Amino acid sequence: MPTWAVRGSYLARRDYWQRFTKVREAPDAEAAKELALSEIGSTHHVARRWIRLEKVEPAKEAP
Repeated sequence: MPTWAVRGSYLARRDYWQRFTKVREAPDAEAAKELALSEIGSTHHVARRWIRLEKVEPAKEAP
């Protein structure tokens, strides 16, 4: 299964956007996006409307 890197930010406090990068295995980019949204929302108690995704791209493999 391919590995995807999802980059973005979420509203952690008033006027402060916390940046994140999540690397997950998923069959496609949409599934990786959903996994990242679900994880950020459940871990940090953030509604999806307060999560901004910047990039969803294939993760680079380690040498």
